[in-house]
Amino acid sequence: MIIAADSQALSERLQALRAQNTTVGFVPTMGNLHQGHLSLIQQASNATDIVVVSIFVNPMQFAAHEDLDTYPRTLEADFSALRNVKVDIVFTPSASDIYPHGSNNETAIHVPLLGDALCGKDRPGHFDGVCTVVYKLFQLVKPDVAVFGEKDLQQLLIIKKMTRDLKLPVDVQSGATKRAEDGLALSSRNQYLSKNERALAPLLWQTLRHSAEKLTASPANDARPILIAARKTLEQAGFSVDYLELRAISTLSAAHDATQDCALFVAARLGQTRLIDNIQILAT
Repeated sequence: MIIAADSQALSERLQALRAQNTTVGFVPTMGNLHQGHLSLIQQASNATDIVVVSIFVNPMQFAAHEDLDTYPRTLEADFSALRNVKVDIVFTPSASDIYPHGSNNETAIHVPLLGDALCGKDRPGHFDGVCTVVYKLFQLVKPDVAVFGEKDLQQLLIIKKMTRDLKLPVDVQSGATKRAEDGLALSSRNQYLSKNERALAPLLWQTLRHSAEKLTASPANDARPILIAARKTLEQAGFSVDYLELRAISTLSAAHDATQDCALFVAARLGQTRLIDNIQILAT
């Protein structure tokens, strides 16, 4: 496993590998790796000859009041985890390497509509930061395949649209959400949860599943009563719900029933920890 600490080292390593006519898979991460990340890496490995993983906590996607400074950084543990899977290059750039002029002074990429809803509404500028860093990383790595997790479904849809709109020659693939045994979606932020909060957190997924079952049973029925009941369940249990909405997968526009391919999206807080999850409901 090669560790490339800057874009010049990455370019040199990739040039040598590409001379062998190899295909490149790419998984961008912010580190603090868990089994969800490793499953995406395995998918990239299955699809390509070599795999590049980036570890970069992207300042451009954090607002001033968010957890950039305290976001868990576990580089040595991440290296250990990556040595146990098929990773050829780990790219660990500095902020000045990715943003030579500072992240506040660089051109940003905005994906309209998809990027303005849900987390885009609650966290203005977040997806501009995501898209900008992913575009920059795509330009540096030049992957044939990139894999993103469905746990961040809105992000996945936005990256796919950006890639199509800008005609980037990258096959963006989706990886299934990995969950703990009790159903909680794996996330680097789960470690922020207290013991009591961690015990309560699986209710988020349980509520999504229960609501999806109701929507699937009567697809043409108005979804609002189900969404209201689900929000009430979470709030009564102690969650502070940012949103719980049914959205069309193709456009992320509000869906009033489950007669089209859609997904339930939720963002809710337990204490200071913001959790997100989703469940897709495909029309039959």
